[in-house]
Amino acid sequence: MDIIRNIISRLEHYLKVFPVVFLSGARQAGKSTLALEFAKKKGYYYVTFDDISMLRAAIDDPIGFLKKLPKPVIIDEVQRVRELLLSIKQFVDQENVLGQFILTGSANPLLLPTLGDSLAGRMGILPMYGFSQGEILGKKEVFIPWVFSKDFQFKKFEETDFSKLYSLILKGGYPRVHNFSSLKDVQTWIGGYLQTMMDRDVRELAQIEGLHYFPDLLQILANRSGSLLNGADLARTLKISTASVHRYLTLLETLFIIFREPAWFNNHNKRIAKSPKIFISDSGVLCYLLNINEEKFIKDPMVFGLAVESFIASELLKQASFLEDKIKQYHYRDGMKKVDVVLEERGGNVVGIEIKSSETIRSSDFDGLKRFKEIFREKFIRGIVLYTGSTMIPFGDDLWAVPISALWDV
Repeated sequence: MDIIRNIISRLEHYLKVFPVVFLSGARQAGKSTLALEFAKKKGYYYVTFDDISMLRAAIDDPIGFLKKLPKPVIIDEVQRVRELLLSIKQFVDQENVLGQFILTGSANPLLLPTLGDSLAGRMGILPMYGFSQGEILGKKEVFIPWVFSKDFQFKKFEETDFSKLYSLILKGGYPRVHNFSSLKDVQTWIGGYLQTMMDRDVRELAQIEGLHYFPDLLQILANRSGSLLNGADLARTLKISTASVHRYLTLLETLFIIFREPAWFNNHNKRIAKSPKIFISDSGVLCYLLNINEEKFIKDPMVFGLAVESFIASELLKQASFLEDKIKQYHYRDGMKKVDVVLEERGGNVVGIEIKSSETIRSSDFDGLKRFKEIFREKFIRGIVLYTGSTMIPFGDDLWAVPISALWDV
């Protein structure tokens, strides 16, 4: 499947600002494919440390290896030779040429200090996720700019095709699975992917005891995807220390298997929850871990609701990653009032998004958004309830029910 990645425009911009750009994302998210295509179009030399001879040469003599490489250069899977980063730092400090290095890696350098710290101030970091729904359709989504826009207004959408929606959620965003026509093939691939991640990436990134806990931990996290993180409860369930749980969670986050949605809070209301929500990053992985199929979605609305929230939270994260303006993603909970997703612009304006897996909407579905509007006042742009219906419905000033398909079909 020949798909244009929406992150490319940001990559090109970062190359005009930084000597080094780090493209980080999960293994099999499409980084290497993008890097190879970019190298051909822009004249970058391409090196991958999946090539054993290249890997050994870089490990044996990182300084000499780097000096011999033609510039500009793309180095794929750079986390496998961390010593090379110091050599890159020295080269950048001497030459100070923008856009000389594109590094890719299946570990988040912000969560792995030995990767991020050595090039602090010299390196721009771009997260790259699996396919967004817009990318699959060949478009760049504008949902986030739309919900912040002053021109926000009623739009028509097609009737919800539930079978299609189920398929989108069950497949997820990894590029490889979009070559498969059957759910069985998708889940077989995802099972192999998770096993490879455990056998290779976890062992490479951290000398960590208790690897046998990871399958159980992933299973628990899948059942709690979209819930508040409770490290102490996870520790009791797994019968390990809380410190170990947080170490394992950080590793899974470093590998982009999970992500945390921080809580929005202020210091004036002690009832506001401060714990992050935790999500399985890819809905296909989530459905594999929960052994979900279309029939289970139909029979169990709670399971469908869990999957829908995780799917939408992930889609919003993907869309925010390729926008020029920085968008932060939070959640909000004040007693019984909650907002599933809070999007915040750089200037502090916010849009609240509540997620419902039903086709009908009640006024009470806006209770959390109304409370949030009271807090933010003039900074509150609007509140949205995303639901599985097909019609936009106004529910008061700046409050709307909007079909889920608007995420990729505005």
